[in-house]
Amino acid sequence: MLEFFIRRPIFSMVISLVITFAGLVCVGILPIAYFPDVTPPTIMVSTNFPGADATTVSTVVTRPMEQEINGVKGMIYMSSSSTNNGDCSITVTFDVGYDQDIAAVDVQNRVERAKPRLPEEVQRAGIIVDKQSTSLTLVVSLLSPNGTFDSGYLSNYADIHVTDTLTRVPGVGKVTNFGLQKYAIRIWLDPDRMAAMDIGIQEIKNAVSGQNKQAVAGKVAGPPAIGNPAFTLQVTAMGRLEQVEQFEEIIVRASGDGQIVRLKDVARVELGAQTYASDSRQSGQPAAQIGIYQLPDANALTVSKNIIAQMEMLKERFPEDIQYKITYNNTDFVNASIDDLIQTIIEAIILVVLVIYIFLQSFKTTIIPLLAIPVSLFGAFAIMMGFGFTINTLTLLGLVLAIGLVVDDAIVVVENVEREIHTGPKDRSIMASTIVAMKQVVAPVVATTLVLLAVFIPAALMPGITGRLYNQFALTIAFSVVISSVVSLTLTPALAAIMMSKPQESHKESIREKIFKPFNRFMDWMTSGYGRLVEWGAKAWMLFVLLFGGVVAGIVVLLLGTSTAFVPEEDQGYFLVNVQLPSAATIERTQAVEDQVLKILEQEKEITDVVMISGYNFLTGVNQTNSAFLIAILENWEDRPSEDQNVEAIIERLTPRLLSIPDALVMGFNPPAIQGLGAVGGFQMELQNLNSVSLEEMEQAARMFIGGSMKTPIIQRLSTTFRANVPQLYLDIDRTKAELYGVDVGTLLDTLQFYMGSFYINDFNKFGKIYQVVAQADAQFRMKPEEILQLHVQNRGGDMIPLSSFVQIEQITGIDNLPHFNIYDSISLNGTPGPGYSSGTAIMAMEKIAEKVLPAGIGTSWTGMTYQQIKAGNLAPLVFALALIAVFLFLAAQYESWMLPVLILLAVPPAVLGALGFLLMRAMPLDVYGQIGLVMLIGLAAKNSILIVEFAKQQRESGAGVIESAIEASKLRLRPILMTAVSFAAGVIPLVIASGAGAVSRQSLGTVVFGGIVVATIMTLLIVPVFYVIIERMRNRFGFGKPKGLTAE
Repeated sequence: MLEFFIRRPIFSMVISLVITFAGLVCVGILPIAYFPDVTPPTIMVSTNFPGADATTVSTVVTRPMEQEINGVKGMIYMSSSSTNNGDCSITVTFDVGYDQDIAAVDVQNRVERAKPRLPEEVQRAGIIVDKQSTSLTLVVSLLSPNGTFDSGYLSNYADIHVTDTLTRVPGVGKVTNFGLQKYAIRIWLDPDRMAAMDIGIQEIKNAVSGQNKQAVAGKVAGPPAIGNPAFTLQVTAMGRLEQVEQFEEIIVRASGDGQIVRLKDVARVELGAQTYASDSRQSGQPAAQIGIYQLPDANALTVSKNIIAQMEMLKERFPEDIQYKITYNNTDFVNASIDDLIQTIIEAIILVVLVIYIFLQSFKTTIIPLLAIPVSLFGAFAIMMGFGFTINTLTLLGLVLAIGLVVDDAIVVVENVEREIHTGPKDRSIMASTIVAMKQVVAPVVATTLVLLAVFIPAALMPGITGRLYNQFALTIAFSVVISSVVSLTLTPALAAIMMSKPQESHKESIREKIFKPFNRFMDWMTSGYGRLVEWGAKAWMLFVLLFGGVVAGIVVLLLGTSTAFVPEEDQGYFLVNVQLPSAATIERTQAVEDQVLKILEQEKEITDVVMISGYNFLTGVNQTNSAFLIAILENWEDRPSEDQNVEAIIERLTPRLLSIPDALVMGFNPPAIQGLGAVGGFQMELQNLNSVSLEEMEQAARMFIGGSMKTPIIQRLSTTFRANVPQLYLDIDRTKAELYGVDVGTLLDTLQFYMGSFYINDFNKFGKIYQVVAQADAQFRMKPEEILQLHVQNRGGDMIPLSSFVQIEQITGIDNLPHFNIYDSISLNGTPGPGYSSGTAIMAMEKIAEKVLPAGIGTSWTGMTYQQIKAGNLAPLVFALALIAVFLFLAAQYESWMLPVLILLAVPPAVLGALGFLLMRAMPLDVYGQIGLVMLIGLAAKNSILIVEFAKQQRESGAGVIESAIEASKLRLRPILMTAVSFAAGVIPLVIASGAGAVSRQSLGTVVFGGIVVATIMTLLIVPVFYVIIERMRNRFGFGKPKGLTAE
């Protein structure tokens, strides 16, 4: 079969061209993202109970739904928040890979079961069950440069004219209008005038509901009709109101004497905002901030391009003094990362070609293995398309490493063909020499390819987020290696037979020979010296056994001293700032602190823009007037080349100044390495109330925990936003007196909700949208606590009774947000590892503090990235073990031996030693990229062993002795082993010294693989031949597995 491809070179070329063209086509249509779809699917349930406090929302809204949702199929954990704004949000997180559509349906069904137990106001407001999109692709800002429009107008303009259009862009999963002050008809009631006219809240509610109602008037002569009418006429009438003036004219009361009380007589009506508890700005100026989230299978670059194209079309219709700006574009980071990786690929190719040329010393001969690179890489894209992969960091990293691998087989082929041409009969043709050489190498080429595939099979089949990360990386390399083996067995020998030539009979030394003469002399000296070293090692084998024992001991020591991490945090070109004021602080106070933060941020020249969202706490995901968050956008990575300009250095530099702001806790955070796994980078622990501990005790435990963290450098910036001492007012209702006055307690509570909270009455239509009609007491009637007692409630007889008659006010403290985690009351702790410490070390430190300071009844759980890290940590050793077992079983079947696979896999421990040693030298943790690299090293190290063992086996089968076979195989394979190892290591160097976007992950993988392959190559060349002699002697001495007809020596 191999002769067929050698004798038909055009056929061989066509195969490679077809593979290349298929890959070129797929490159243009493959989705592009930074990560594959690895985030757990999340479903959010949200609703609102107008006017309710956090405890009430938790008791009557959140808990009934949580109890039904708990345990839904595929769920891994559930968190919720209940706030004093009446908001309830429940986030259900599912296993990685679980179908999000099915998850949404399951959660919706569970919510429907809870609905009958929820308050009527909540059912009327509606319960939203929504699939969460975690991949924020862009933030589009609408600005008014001359200050013509405020944030309210800009956010509503975006809601009416922009967001719907952007939602229809292919690949967009969700569009969020941050800080939207959505229009509403606000009915600002005058309680004094209402009391004077004996008008209660029910009259207001009935009047608005009855006169702002959708008209459904029917038809004239509609079927069934009498006779034969010529037409059916639709009857219409004015139903829902649209203008403020129309609402003002609503009749609240009409007396028999002709007196009419209209809504404008007891209230001020305006087109205002549904809520005033949030706002958005940009670098201090009014702005609307629109977040664009892409679908998991969408191409980020295409989505970004289409969004910008749509905005260019929309801006033609913008009013004067409205402009748009792309404030944040995640594809900048994706593009920068991918551009750096493409540059890395180019650098790797150049270095690999240079190494190959140095060893082969012929341009024509160098071109032959070089052609395996584009065919294998482009061919991998074609297979990736079939498997539904994306072009992402992991697949491109796989291709970077594949560059050094795909030439290996071709190098082995070319080197062996060249050796046969030089050492074979002079009258033998090049084609005949190629055929002979191919018969010698086909077995090791196929074996090494299958070994690499065997390594990656367990990794590709692993579940969860770790499996997803391993999968795309491992299979991308596997795809490349499979194609490279096809190329090395078809195109490479065909081109070798055409392009390679016999050495010229010339006594004159060429310039090229003069240049490479010192190198060739060095290689000849090394080969002969290496042969003598193997011969000596076969006699002093005990020293090599001790050396191997030292390698194993070194691994144990390094494992104990190597810190661990999950996915490293990168410089993504921006960072987040959370602002937390004292509980119950107003939105105006919060914005004043934001302005102070802005002034501090603007002092850093690396910060180009700042997005400001007031009234939202991104750590807890809830709306709170005492919270805000800012997004600081940084310069491009090439403009920040030094270490003190990366995001962590900037945050570290800003922290003391941010913490110095009085009456506020302001902290900067790097975003999470994988969007959707936590709100920020670092770690997140949940303290859970497992035994009915009071909230005050919970908060005290959290404070003790934070205090304990300050005593260790391993943890920094540990904080919580939970407060159990929020200033509140308690109304002590004398129910007996209320009954004597004829006041229903239910009517009293409704009156308080109407005046002091806000009451959603019904809807109206305007600008093609549906908005709410909301009633509330005007601001001057709800500014001071004592004004509550001046309100009046209507009794059963229609009289207005002042609340002061049976209500007293007490100053108390309580909560403004009651979070739950897996149904239990909880407190979130967010922190980051200290400088020089990994997340794995920080996790262990947190667990030790928990054991020391937490009282009985308070437990802990991990969430977000940390949960996945702990889960992945348990799987990593299993993946490595399964990869070893898979390779061992394959080799056992390949060689029909249980001993030779052990011999081949002796190269793995030195590789692990080198990987861990280089990590320690660079003070880097063993993260998921390093773990992937360790798995890969099993195959890489085994490849070199296979080359030696395979040729030693061939020598033995030809009748040579054990030591002779080991020496000859070692000398014959030294050059190709060095060539493949050095070319691979050279290809990895750009990863080791990477900088810019995504550099941390590239450095991690590059360090592990580079250190592993360097040490493994050196140790393999020493250990494998000696252990081959030891094992063969054992086989001969004890008679097991002894090949028939072979001598012992």
